[in-house]
Amino acid sequence: MNPSPTPRWRRLLLFPPIMLGVLILVLMVRGREPPALTEPVEPVRAVRVVEATLVALAPTAAGYGSVQPERVWAAVSQVAGRVVWVHPRLREGEIHAAGSELLRIDPVDYELLLAQARAELADLEVQRGNTEALLVIERRNLELAEAALARNQRLIGQGTTSQSVVDDSERALLASRAEVRRLDNTLALIPARQALLEAKARRAERDLAHTRITAPFELRVADLAVEAEQYVGVGQRLFVGDTVERMEIEAQVPLASLRRLFLDRPAVEVDVTRLGELVASVTGVEARVRLDLGNHVAEWAAEFVRFDDTVDPRTRTMGVVVAVDRPFDKIRPGYRPPLSKNMFVEVVLRARPAGEQLVVPRLAVRDGAVLVADAEDRLRRRPVEVRYTQGELCVIAAGLEPGARVVVSDLVPVVEGMRLAVEPDERLTRMLRAQAVQP
Repeated sequence: MNPSPTPRWRRLLLFPPIMLGVLILVLMVRGREPPALTEPVEPVRAVRVVEATLVALAPTAAGYGSVQPERVWAAVSQVAGRVVWVHPRLREGEIHAAGSELLRIDPVDYELLLAQARAELADLEVQRGNTEALLVIERRNLELAEAALARNQRLIGQGTTSQSVVDDSERALLASRAEVRRLDNTLALIPARQALLEAKARRAERDLAHTRITAPFELRVADLAVEAEQYVGVGQRLFVGDTVERMEIEAQVPLASLRRLFLDRPAVEVDVTRLGELVASVTGVEARVRLDLGNHVAEWAAEFVRFDDTVDPRTRTMGVVVAVDRPFDKIRPGYRPPLSKNMFVEVVLRARPAGEQLVVPRLAVRDGAVLVADAEDRLRRRPVEVRYTQGELCVIAAGLEPGARVVVSDLVPVVEGMRLAVEPDERLTRMLRAQAVQP
């Protein structure tokens, strides 16, 4: 059975709502403004820049090393005996003036040996006098024996004496000659005996002097190994004395850092026997020793002394020796402590400027190039040749002109020719200007 058809009048009821919706849509479209057309705008990146600056830069090199005394004296016993006296301040760390007696070994045995040698020398002088007197007498006897023999030989020719008398005269002459020869030999040996006894006496005097241990220079006691009433043998080490007049530091400095000290220096004839003086005169190098104390850095003026004889192949560093004179006179409590043995310090070598150098911040050099802002504030990439780096600076040899605005901000991505909003970096600018050495 077919459903009954929808009445016609019901279908007509759908048209008014549809017409109303269309009318409202038309009104909304007519009331809206069309979208505005805009020109495309080029993006601008804000960057910090500094000007590449010419400064009279003093090349520097730095390294680290330990403080050691310039001279170290080991007090070694040269005689054996009992220690009878020790200086009241013979303790590790104490400082003693040059010539101070520090220790004494029992001298009695050596005093006796010296007295014996002197007594033997006196006895030898008596023997010399007696022998010389006997020789005078014996030479006179020899003359008489010769005269008697000659007389008896004349008499035997005349037949007035016997042969036995002549033989007795000749025997007496030979005996007298033998005695003269013996006395001459005795006198000839006396100088040798005297020299032997004098050497014995000098050795006794030397051993006696060695019973007193004195400081050869102003020193600081270390490694004390002896006490009073202790027996010491020959060759036994008693203590060590470190000089306080001059301390040395052998710092390991990178070869690359040392190289920049000698750049642009005049060529000179090298005298290897005076290499230290040559380096100081050519480069004008000044040395400073620094000790980090946490919130304070203590400093000492030092003198360049020499280079070490070897290069460390692992670290590519060379030993540089500098010295500080009279460090204990430069103590400032709370600010500069005693420069003591084995103290780990920094050594800074500073040469005089070899001329004005074009410098930029080190962070501005990337992959052998710098980014600069041109006259129209657009980004340009400039390949540069770096002469050397020092701290936060790069010295530029070629590829950049003084006054160029070098970008120090990190740009990602880097687009050649992009627009920049340039702002000077005052902190880095002051840092660059501060590197100039004042005349």
